[in-house]
Amino acid sequence: MNTETDTNAEDSSDQVIPYQGRHILHILYSIEHSQWSILSDEEQLEAKTDLTKLIQEIRASENTQLLTFSMVTPKADLGFMLLTDDLHKANEFEKKLTLSLGADVLTPVYSYLSMTELSEYTTSEEQYGETLVEEGVEKDSDEFNEKITEYNRRIEKYNQDRLYPNMPDWPVFCFYPMSKKRGEVNNWYGEEFEVRRKMMAGHARVGRQWAGKIRQLITGSTGLEEFEWGVTLFAHNTQDIKEIVYTMRFDEVTVKYGEFGDFYIGLQLPLDELFRRVQL
Repeated sequence: MNTETDTNAEDSSDQVIPYQGRHILHILYSIEHSQWSILSDEEQLEAKTDLTKLIQEIRASENTQLLTFSMVTPKADLGFMLLTDDLHKANEFEKKLTLSLGADVLTPVYSYLSMTELSEYTTSEEQYGETLVEEGVEKDSDEFNEKITEYNRRIEKYNQDRLYPNMPDWPVFCFYPMSKKRGEVNNWYGEEFEVRRKMMAGHARVGRQWAGKIRQLITGSTGLEEFEWGVTLFAHNTQDIKEIVYTMRFDEVTVKYGEFGDFYIGLQLPLDELFRRVQL
């Protein structure tokens, strides 16, 4: 056996460097109630206690957030959204969650891995300055410089929120994957960058109509999943989710280039209520 080769392989496994952003793992489970019913009352209590401790352990981990959901419709029973900077941690926590209630009690029915990322279509300082000049603001004037400073402050916060999101405790959760078309007629990647940038700017303006009603996180999954992005929405009711998705589908970006996967809806609940809701 080549000891040197084995040592190098072992060393390389430790070099998955924590991401300067967050890995996002959505995991949905079906609860096998027939398997759960086999457990005694004491065993069930111990299993729920173990899951509670595991959730607390994960939430106490650095740069990590874990959200729990009772999933609506029989597509799934129980859902988790894990945000963490380290792929090793994401992998470890996912394996522990799957076995947390005992062997064969939780069956994974859907999962999606993605990563936070900055938008390549964000307006640059130079482009914003050109817009100000077009609107009649004199370049390098006090007003111009103040507006540029304020713009840079907003963009810095926007980028921070995209890379290091802190998801809210709003009750209604929605997740779906999406991609941009590469068809013979409509090919997003065949368009010039400036054309794509202008369309995305209009797309974003439509979405901002739901500011304060919808918290949205778009994460990249190119090379990780079949689709190119994961979209996570939080709201206070399903009506706002229905309306934003419906309205955005009439935007040019979506009409010509949007492709969607399945939609999943859940309710974010505290653990004691979550256990009751999924009948554990």
